[in-house]
Amino acid sequence: MIIHIVRHAEAIERTPEVPEEHRYLTRRGRRRFRKAAKSLATLGIEPDLILTSPLVRAVQTADILAERLRYKRELIVAPQLAPGFRPEKLDELLKLYPQVSEVALVGHEPDLGLVTQALLGEEASLTLPKGGTVSFKRSANGSGEPQFQQLVTGTGRIVTARGKAIDRLRQGG
Repeated sequence: MIIHIVRHAEAIERTPEVPEEHRYLTRRGRRRFRKAAKSLATLGIEPDLILTSPLVRAVQTADILAERLRYKRELIVAPQLAPGFRPEKLDELLKLYPQVSEVALVGHEPDLGLVTQALLGEEASLTLPKGGTVSFKRSANGSGEPQFQQLVTGTGRIVTARGKAIDRLRQGG
């Protein structure tokens, strides 16, 4: 199974006027993520399934991803990916879709950094950049060591060296 962990793109700042779940992508966030998604398309990623947090900014990011990848299916809103998602919930979520061989999960920090940290077996905390994607290959049942494939930064830069990717993730992208 190939897992692409995607942090939502840049969203508007937190304000008292806009509830947290309604924060949406900025024009810059949309523009930058289109570049990042184009890099993902260049890499040939073809998810069978795109799961997204129910929050507006994540759904918008997933929609741009689907458009750039020419994904033909419906996006699936997964309430599990809302803020508070933890690494130990990953297998539980993926078991709901046993037929899937490649999946993109769109969500939030610090949750996705924790999932990435767990998959990489890292001690230090990691942070995905806004609009960034980190990809892994692992057995469908979650056994064995996940293999790092690449990091695509929020601006579309592709990092294939595991060490360089970890360095960037330690610095927040």
